[in-house]
Amino acid sequence: MRAMSVRIRVDGRSNAARTGRSLVLRYATRMMRALELDGHELSILLCDDAVMRKLNREYRDIDRPTDVLAFAMREGPGSFVSARDDLLGDVAISWPTAVRQARDHGWAPEQEVCMLLAHGLLHVLGFDHVTRAEDRRMRARTDLLMMAALRVGRPVDKPGSRRAPLT
Repeated sequence: MRAMSVRIRVDGRSNAARTGRSLVLRYATRMMRALELDGHELSILLCDDAVMRKLNREYRDIDRPTDVLAFAMREGPGSFVSARDDLLGDVAISWPTAVRQARDHGWAPEQEVCMLLAHGLLHVLGFDHVTRAEDRRMRARTDLLMMAALRVGRPVDKPGSRRAPLT
């Protein structure tokens, strides 16, 4: 089996995104372990609002930046079919938007980035929040992934531990 792979790219003028790269790698690795996604690959883009605005305009026809976008490799009818079923997709996070939202929520920017990464990863895995029930389910899973990434509560990636998967 292939080893888990997390690829992170930084684009734009956000120096904070560059310095946060190793933190995001740690968060993503812990989340993927908690989801038992060893052998899978996830790509993450840390960017500024200008790059995010361009992506949001191109893929969603919304001409403003957003906090997180997720692009699943297998999504909807006629989706890309790959011989490699280990490719999960891409998550893009706007670091400046995360910093602003963290300030509004009264917590650290790193916590907001962690939440956005968990949210994006769940979208890549097919979760959504269109209905109230879906929203509750996705929020609960986001919280569990954040706990895994931040190592709050019971460690979920302890070798040999028996736990129910988060999916």
